[in-house]
Amino acid sequence: MNDERIKRVSKRLSLHLRHAPDKIGIELDPAGWVSVEELLKALQDNGFPVTRAELDIVVTTNDKQRFALDETGTRIRANQGHSVSVDLGLPTVDPPDVLYHGTVEHALPAIEREGLRPMKRHHVHLSATVDTARTVGARRGRPIVLAVDAAAMAADGAVFRLSENGVWLADTVPPRHLKRM
Repeated sequence: MNDERIKRVSKRLSLHLRHAPDKIGIELDPAGWVSVEELLKALQDNGFPVTRAELDIVVTTNDKQRFALDETGTRIRANQGHSVSVDLGLPTVDPPDVLYHGTVEHALPAIEREGLRPMKRHHVHLSATVDTARTVGARRGRPIVLAVDAAAMAADGAVFRLSENGVWLADTVPPRHLKRM
């Protein structure tokens, strides 16, 4: 399986496990899980066949660990980033003092006014390292990294969750807790 195929399968899984399961006729359970068998059949029926071996490679080699198989290996879900309603059951966790968010220049005026908002997702995604935030921001242009005063947010009552793949999740980040690096 070459890198281009891995990328194409990963993007297709992201689309259907995070945003549009209905487009291929699958239904996620309340926690975001779907049967691997059902997913593979739906992908096949909709003109994008994926083998179980390919699925396993994408799940295990994805650099951002976007997907998880359950302990039996019979169900799959996206680890975070959903725009469809799911409850991943992630516990609240005390954050490190500082987290980071990668963005691009054209988004800064809105962020400076309104802070970070989840937009079409359920949560704002934050990174534990500057390098990760820079990589995230670079997907849409020249990256800008913002430091998030997570300690002050937690002291103000903000709730943080940590996804299985190390992405920190918050409902919003007010502008007063952001600093451009």
